[in-house]
Amino acid sequence: MSRHIPPHDNRNQPIIGAGDPTTPLCYFNHVRLRRGERFEHQVPGYETMLVPATGSCNVSVDGHAFVAVGKRAHLWEGDPEGVYVPVGARAEIVCVSDSLDLMIGGGRFDQALEPFDVRQGDVDRIQYGSDDTKTHRKIKHLLGQANSGRRGRLLVSELFTVGAGGWSGFPPHKHDAERGTQETEFQEVYQFRFNPDHGFGAQFVYPHEDDYGPVYHVRSGSVIAIDRGYHPSVAAPGYEMYYFTVIVGAHSKSLVQYFDPHHAYQIETIPGIKNMIARFK
Repeated sequence: MSRHIPPHDNRNQPIIGAGDPTTPLCYFNHVRLRRGERFEHQVPGYETMLVPATGSCNVSVDGHAFVAVGKRAHLWEGDPEGVYVPVGARAEIVCVSDSLDLMIGGGRFDQALEPFDVRQGDVDRIQYGSDDTKTHRKIKHLLGQANSGRRGRLLVSELFTVGAGGWSGFPPHKHDAERGTQETEFQEVYQFRFNPDHGFGAQFVYPHEDDYGPVYHVRSGSVIAIDRGYHPSVAAPGYEMYYFTVIVGAHSKSLVQYFDPHHAYQIETIPGIKNMIARFK
C-alpha cells in the first residue's frame, strides 16, 4: 500500500522515480546544487514542476528562459516560485545563489503542453483551521485550480502547520477511487520538513475507516508515498511541520476527497475547511 522512505542523501537521483511500484503516477526528486552548478532534468511520460525550497536558479526549458526562480533564504519565510516542465521536455537548471535546495514533483500525463513559471504573486494561498481545533494550517498552491488550463493532472502545493504542533489532513480523507461527485482517484507523495529541523511527526495511513495503521515516524527529509487510504498527519508539540505535496490524478484534474464517515462531522467545526476543500476541485 503506502511506504516511508527515510531521510538520506539521494545524490540528486529520483526518490520516487518513473514507474514507481507504489505510486506509479507520481515522480519526486530532491536536488541540491552549489553556485554555478548545473542539473539536467527530463522525464519521458511525466509533466513536472521545479520548486526551490531555498535558493535561486535560472531554468531553460526547450528554448524558454526563466530567470532567478526562487526568492527564499529560509523555507519558513516567503512564498515559493516554480517552473512547469511539460511531458518529456528537457530542462537545464543553473544555481545562481550560494546554494539551491530544489524539489521536483511530477505526474504521469500523455500530452505535451507549454512551459510556464509561477512567481510569488501567482501563488494561490489559503489558510484555515484554528489553534482551538489543533488544525491551523496554510496551503500554497503552485499548480492547482488557478492554472488548471495550463497543466495536466498534476497538483503541487506546499502545506504548513501554523504554530507549534497540530494536525494536517484532518478530518481523515482519501481519494483512491473514481466515484462520480463523491471521490476521484489520485496518488500522492510528500516530503516533510520541520522547524526546528530536529522536530518530528507522524503520518497515518489506513485503507478502510475501521482499519488500523500503519503509522510512520516522519522527520525532516522523510518521503511518504500513498496510493490509497485515509492519511492524516500530525506534528509533535513545539514543532512547525511542512510538507511538499505531489498529487496526481488517474483520470481527473479535480481532486474530490472522501472523508472518513466516523470523523466527517468535524468538517462543520473547523473554520474555513470548506473553502480549502473547494480550492482543490
